Amino acid sequence: MYLNKAFVYGNLTRDPELRSLPSGGNVCSFSIATNRVFKKADGSKQEQVEFHNVVVFGRQAETCAQYLKKGSPALVEGHLQTRNWEGEKGKQYKTEIIAERVQFGPRGAGSRQGEGGAPFAPNEVEEQKAPKEEGIDYPQEDINPDDIPF
Repeated sequence: MYLNKAFVYGNLTRDPELRSLPSGGNVCSFSIATNRVFKKADGSKQEQVEFHNVVVFGRQAETCAQYLKKGSPALVEGHLQTRNWEGEKGKQYKTEIIAERVQFGPRGAGSRQGEGGAPFAPNEVEEQKAPKEEGIDYPQEDINPDDIPF
Protein backbone atom coordinates (compact mmCIF):
# COMPACT_ATOMS: atom_id res chain seq x y z
CA MET A 1 0.00 0.00 0.00
CA TYR A 2 1.25 3.47 -0.85
CA LEU A 3 0.50 6.76 0.84
CA ASN A 4 0.27 10.25 -0.65
CA LYS A 5 -0.85 12.59 2.14
CA ALA A 6 0.17 16.13 3.02
CA PHE A 7 -0.54 18.24 6.10
CA VAL A 8 0.69 21.82 6.22
CA TYR A 9 -0.08 24.62 8.66
CA GLY A 10 1.04 28.12 7.83
CA ASN A 11 0.02 31.56 6.63
CA LEU A 12 -1.26 32.46 3.17
CA THR A 13 1.29 34.40 1.12
CA ARG A 14 -1.30 35.87 -1.24
CA ASP A 15 -5.04 36.31 -1.51
CA PRO A 16 -6.88 33.23 -2.83
CA GLU A 17 -7.84 33.26 -6.53
CA LEU A 18 -11.29 31.82 -7.33
CA ARG A 19 -11.98 30.62 -10.89
CA SER A 20 -14.74 28.67 -12.59
CA LEU A 21 -14.12 25.45 -14.47
CA PRO A 22 -15.75 24.76 -17.85
CA SER A 23 -17.84 22.10 -16.08
CA GLY A 24 -19.32 24.81 -13.84
CA GLY A 25 -17.42 23.89 -10.67
CA ASN A 26 -15.16 26.26 -8.77
CA VAL A 27 -11.44 26.04 -8.13
CA CYS A 28 -9.47 28.19 -5.70
CA SER A 29 -5.68 28.45 -5.56
CA PHE A 30 -3.39 30.05 -3.00
CA SER A 31 0.04 29.61 -1.48
CA ILE A 32 1.00 28.84 2.12
CA ALA A 33 4.33 29.52 3.80
CA THR A 34 5.67 27.18 6.47
CA ASN A 35 8.94 27.35 8.36
CA ARG A 36 11.15 25.16 10.47
CA VAL A 37 13.92 26.06 12.86
CA PHE A 38 16.92 23.79 13.30
CA LYS A 39 20.47 23.91 14.63
CA LYS A 40 23.37 23.87 12.21
CA ALA A 41 26.52 21.84 12.87
CA ASP A 42 28.16 24.84 14.55
CA GLY A 43 25.23 25.12 17.02
CA SER A 44 23.66 28.27 15.55
CA LYS A 45 19.94 28.34 14.83
CA GLN A 46 18.80 28.38 11.21
CA GLU A 47 15.29 29.05 9.87
CA GLN A 48 14.11 27.57 6.59
CA VAL A 49 10.93 28.75 4.85
CA GLU A 50 8.99 26.65 2.34
CA PHE A 51 6.19 27.80 0.05
CA HIS A 52 3.41 25.38 -0.91
CA ASN A 53 0.92 25.81 -3.76
CA VAL A 54 -2.60 24.72 -2.76
CA VAL A 55 -5.62 23.98 -4.98
CA VAL A 56 -9.15 23.55 -3.59
CA PHE A 57 -12.23 22.41 -5.57
CA GLY A 58 -16.00 22.70 -5.14
CA ARG A 59 -17.90 24.40 -2.33
CA GLN A 60 -14.81 24.51 -0.16
CA ALA A 61 -13.10 26.61 -2.87
CA GLU A 62 -15.84 29.25 -2.51
CA THR A 63 -15.48 29.23 1.29
CA CYS A 64 -11.69 29.63 1.11
CA ALA A 65 -11.99 32.54 -1.31
CA GLN A 66 -14.59 34.19 0.91
CA TYR A 67 -12.91 33.87 4.32
CA LEU A 68 -9.17 33.56 3.71
CA LYS A 69 -6.83 36.38 2.74
CA LYS A 70 -3.12 37.10 2.71
CA GLY A 71 -1.66 36.44 6.16
CA SER A 72 -4.51 34.17 7.31
CA PRO A 73 -3.43 30.99 9.10
CA ALA A 74 -4.77 27.72 7.68
CA LEU A 75 -4.31 23.98 8.08
CA VAL A 76 -4.46 22.13 4.76
CA GLU A 77 -4.91 18.39 4.43
CA GLY A 78 -4.63 16.83 1.00
CA HIS A 79 -2.43 14.95 -1.44
CA LEU A 80 0.48 15.94 -3.65
CA GLN A 81 0.07 16.17 -7.41
CA THR A 82 2.62 17.25 -10.03
CA ARG A 83 1.49 18.81 -13.29
CA ASN A 84 3.69 19.23 -16.36
CA TRP A 85 3.28 21.22 -19.55
CA GLU A 86 5.30 22.44 -22.48
CA GLY A 87 6.19 26.11 -22.01
CA GLU A 88 8.51 28.74 -23.41
CA LYS A 89 11.37 27.31 -21.35
CA GLY A 90 10.68 23.73 -22.41
CA LYS A 91 9.00 21.17 -20.20
CA GLN A 92 7.84 22.75 -16.92
CA TYR A 93 6.63 21.16 -13.69
CA LYS A 94 4.55 22.34 -10.75
CA THR A 95 3.84 20.34 -7.59
CA GLU A 96 0.67 21.29 -5.71
CA ILE A 97 -1.30 20.14 -2.70
CA ILE A 98 -4.81 19.19 -3.81
CA ALA A 99 -6.75 20.04 -0.67
CA GLU A 100 -9.31 17.63 0.68
CA ARG A 101 -9.89 19.71 3.81
CA VAL A 102 -8.97 23.27 4.80
CA GLN A 103 -9.34 24.44 8.40
CA PHE A 104 -9.09 28.14 9.08
CA GLY A 105 -6.73 29.28 11.83
CA PRO A 106 -7.58 31.45 14.82
CA ARG A 107 -8.79 34.98 14.23
CA GLY A 108 -8.14 37.17 17.26
CA ALA A 109 -9.56 40.65 17.80
CA GLY A 110 -7.10 43.23 16.60
CA SER A 111 -5.18 40.74 14.51
CA ARG A 112 -3.16 42.02 11.63
CA GLN A 113 -4.43 39.56 9.05
CA GLY A 114 -4.26 40.81 5.52
CA GLU A 115 -1.29 43.05 6.30
CA GLY A 116 1.18 40.21 5.94
CA GLY A 117 1.96 40.36 9.66
CA ALA A 118 1.46 37.76 12.33
CA PRO A 119 -2.12 36.46 12.37
CA PHE A 120 -2.36 36.77 16.16
CA ALA A 121 -0.33 37.78 19.15
CA PRO A 122 0.74 34.89 21.44
CA ASN A 123 -1.04 36.37 24.47
CA GLU A 124 -4.31 36.54 22.51
CA VAL A 125 -4.20 32.77 21.96
CA GLU A 126 -3.59 32.14 25.66
CA GLU A 127 -6.57 34.33 26.55
CA GLN A 128 -8.81 32.45 24.10
CA LYS A 129 -7.79 29.00 25.38
CA ALA A 130 -7.66 29.73 29.11
CA PRO A 131 -11.06 29.28 30.77
CA LYS A 132 -12.29 31.92 33.17
CA GLU A 133 -12.20 30.35 36.64
CA GLU A 134 -13.90 33.17 38.53
CA GLY A 135 -17.46 32.16 37.49
CA ILE A 136 -17.18 28.38 38.02
CA ASP A 137 -18.44 26.82 41.26
CA TYR A 138 -16.52 23.62 41.93
CA PRO A 139 -17.93 21.03 44.40
CA GLN A 140 -16.28 20.97 47.80
CA GLU A 141 -16.49 17.18 48.25
CA ASP A 142 -13.96 14.78 46.77
CA ILE A 143 -15.03 12.36 44.05
CA ASN A 144 -14.86 8.71 44.99
CA PRO A 145 -13.64 6.63 42.01
CA ASP A 146 -15.90 3.74 43.14
CA ASP A 147 -18.93 5.96 42.41
CA ILE A 148 -18.10 6.21 38.70
CA PRO A 149 -20.25 3.66 36.81
CA PHE A 150 -17.69 2.72 34.15
